[in-house]
Amino acid sequence: MSRSRKKTPISGVTTSNSEKDDKRQANRRYRRISKVLMQVRGDEALIDRRAISNVWLFAKDGKVRIDPRRNPDLMRK
Repeated sequence: MSRSRKKTPISGVTTSNSEKDDKRQANRRYRRISKVLMQVRGDEALIDRRAISNVWLFAKDGKVRIDPRRNPDLMRK
């Protein structure tokens, strides 16, 4: 595997290793708000998760296309 190369020149841009903590916090907040609303309203009207958490505020930033000729080291697996 020492010579393996990526086939697509796309690399991740991140300030974090994973989004696990962000997702855990967002789901806890969603479950708590849903539970309170069910107690107050008495029905099971679900709310949208995007109204509670914003995925743009998570630690990971997405992916970027790279030039394999200028950065051959980023093409290594």
